[in-house]
Amino acid sequence: MKPFDDGSAANDEFQSVSSGTHRGELVRDLLRQRVRIPSLPSDGLKRPWLTGRIREALGPGSVLYLEAPCGYGKSHALLSALHESERPLETIKWISFSAQDNDPARLMTLLGIALNFQPSRDATLAHATASHSEALSLLLAQDYWQRPERKAVLVLDNLTSVSHPVVIELLEQLIAELPKGLSLALVSRKPLPFETHKSELEGRFTRLGPESLELSRQETFEFYSAALDSSQLTMVAVDHLYSLTEGWITPLALYQRELSALAESRLPIQETISVERFLRDSVLSRLTHPQQRALRIMAEMDVISDDLFSCLVDQSCDTGFRPSAAAEAGVPLRPLPGRGRWFRLNPLLHEWLRSSVLDGAVDRALAASRWFCQHHQLPEALRYALLSGNAEEAVRIASEGSEALLIGQDTASLLRLRRSLPPGLLEQSARLCLVYSWVHAIGGQFSQARALLNDLPDDERESLAGRISALRAFILRGEGYVEEALEVADQALAAKELSYQGRLVTQMVRASAFCAAGRFADARDANRAAARLAREAGDSGSELLAVYTHARIELGKGALKHAEQLLRTGLDTAMNETSQSTRVGESRLQLNLVLVLWHQGREAEADRLLVTCGRHAEQARDLGLLLAMALRVLICRTQGRLEDAFVWIGRAERTMHAWQVDESVFVPVLEALKASCWLTSGNIESATHALERLQPYRETGCVPELIPMMPGLLDLLQVRIELARGDDVKAADTLRRLRLKNSEMIPFAVELHLRLVESVLAFREKGVSAAQKLLTQVVNLAAQEHFISPFAELRLEMSELMEKAYPHLPEGDFTRSIGQLFGLSVAKVNAAPLAEPISEREQGVLELIAQGLSNQEIADQLHISLHTVKTHARRINAKLEVRSRTQAIVRARELGLL
Repeated sequence: MKPFDDGSAANDEFQSVSSGTHRGELVRDLLRQRVRIPSLPSDGLKRPWLTGRIREALGPGSVLYLEAPCGYGKSHALLSALHESERPLETIKWISFSAQDNDPARLMTLLGIALNFQPSRDATLAHATASHSEALSLLLAQDYWQRPERKAVLVLDNLTSVSHPVVIELLEQLIAELPKGLSLALVSRKPLPFETHKSELEGRFTRLGPESLELSRQETFEFYSAALDSSQLTMVAVDHLYSLTEGWITPLALYQRELSALAESRLPIQETISVERFLRDSVLSRLTHPQQRALRIMAEMDVISDDLFSCLVDQSCDTGFRPSAAAEAGVPLRPLPGRGRWFRLNPLLHEWLRSSVLDGAVDRALAASRWFCQHHQLPEALRYALLSGNAEEAVRIASEGSEALLIGQDTASLLRLRRSLPPGLLEQSARLCLVYSWVHAIGGQFSQARALLNDLPDDERESLAGRISALRAFILRGEGYVEEALEVADQALAAKELSYQGRLVTQMVRASAFCAAGRFADARDANRAAARLAREAGDSGSELLAVYTHARIELGKGALKHAEQLLRTGLDTAMNETSQSTRVGESRLQLNLVLVLWHQGREAEADRLLVTCGRHAEQARDLGLLLAMALRVLICRTQGRLEDAFVWIGRAERTMHAWQVDESVFVPVLEALKASCWLTSGNIESATHALERLQPYRETGCVPELIPMMPGLLDLLQVRIELARGDDVKAADTLRRLRLKNSEMIPFAVELHLRLVESVLAFREKGVSAAQKLLTQVVNLAAQEHFISPFAELRLEMSELMEKAYPHLPEGDFTRSIGQLFGLSVAKVNAAPLAEPISEREQGVLELIAQGLSNQEIADQLHISLHTVKTHARRINAKLEVRSRTQAIVRARELGLL
């Protein structure tokens, strides 16, 4: 059996022996050769979590169903689990079906061989009874199989080949009458041809689909570890492979073999010979030519439904091979959660199918655009109008659309359309000029947006005054000018001709600006107004953006749990929304959920979600991609992978330049990330230079829309650099000025950072006792929301303090998480906390005692009397419950006071 192949590959080892159903001993002997377990390939991929789940599902009398398209490693995963189980191999029987097994007598012969524990009675039960059903009942009723301790497994592989009605009835009977001593494993590319709900309700039926059999992102990195170690692949390349294949095992394994054969050069995975052959021969070869054409038509759409497909088909394709039928046939076409009968192809297959353009593609794109128009899905209508090259249709949709429509649109397509517009058309149409101003502003090209606004004819400005003000407010907020944005937004709302869409966007701008200014109550009022406008207009995309803004307000307040609840509710709403395109709003919700998860230290969850939403943001040319890449940098840095962090910073820079985004949008974010990474690596000079490059942005007081806490974090970076240089006095002074400057408008996350830095300064100046009080306060504050990201950010500065203070922090899950972060997850020191804490002055005396100074030397150094030193020493001994200096030193070290 070949590794990483699907269930049908088992036929390579267990070929059919005859096209008939002979009753002779020779045929039975040959059939007996097929009822055995194949050997496990030596080069297989080990996946402990999956094999463990399979073994758990194969309990006595239970049924496991592995269903996934071709190449998802179903049989290999099952083989691995069985070989690693405690069951003797002789208790495992494996039958791989072929088309010849669509004969009831032949099936009963195979089952008789597998289920008859007495070889002398070999396969005779099928002929000693009146019917196949009775024969199967007799086999299953044997006392041998009624004992749960038998723990035998019967595997029925490649059920895709089964179609005979009687054979299907026998398989259904096998599940219904399955004895306690036998477990059943079913492997197929298609859904089972019979009902399983009764077994599911009884709790003895488990289905593992492609989502379980795919490699995770971490497994993909482990799978290519050799290529990474040899620098044949980079981390970015492996991440792209995972995003493109979504963990599809066979293409990944074939590409690995291609890499091992190529010494110096490599091709993209979709262009390698073995992967192309696999897609052509294993995925498409099972389809007729009309079905293949239908599949290629589906690939012209990002997502497809049966209804949309019906308006795109032609006479050359199989009109009955709809997306739902293709998915049931085992094509890797996955349904979109909550979207009814909407499907999307695996990205690798999708890209490979689109590599060759079918005739009539332009006409189908226009037909798709009109279909989306009829269903009031204007963003998608605009997208396919652009793909059709019909400038007139695209301009009509864009001009009739609203500001809210454009915010949810793929701006890259609109920018491509601009290059193909007839000369002078943009200048002649004030409405179209305003549309493209929005396009540039949404894409972060604020200077180009302003240039178009300035070119508007004077006679048009008065009638468009409200819309122009709304756009100017949007630009100012995007550039980080909070007060100016609020002022212009008020002007826009005062205009009588401003449409509901314009009011909606303006209220969102106000909510974002108020949130950045720390005026959370005002931000909530503005966002409520935006949400109300979106509901009245039935604009679900804008409703999602309002949920996103609400969650951002809660994030600013530090309410991570409430923010997560809002984001998940919004995503559930998007999942159940079938009438509107909500891609941009949905990706923004996902990105902020990743941010919440990262703040709470839930990196594994954040990493999985980031793969999906980052890809969506890139496809939609959403500036949220900058936040996605910044989060990727933060995760890499927290995990100590600084090299990968710098790779992601470079990738973000290249993407923003390629998108022609204004530097004011991304330079502050990326330079701050560079400074933080340099500081973590101990390169203080590079961190200082990065911070100096940010000085112009700091002086203007800009607050980025994507990361509103940026100004406070930049000031904290300066404090951290001063701490790294050992200039504690300057760091303390900067910290005081920072508090005075921001007063009560400090975001919660920045407040936690400030308090942690203050505890570090207290530790350096006054010792553990003083720092511990501050640290305990901030731990209690952060524990309410499990807000652990500031501790991860300041891990370098806090390591020494945490090592000494950790045993005295409040008990709880959050404290244990902090311990794991700092490598202090061992049991705390076995010592009860002090009934009365050591005072600051006593702490100073204790530290000098530990240095070996006499009482008189301590008095001279602290400029106090000898009597006072002796008094402090007695109190220290009493509090530590010891009698001598030596015991005091030992006890203080146990408690982390020294």
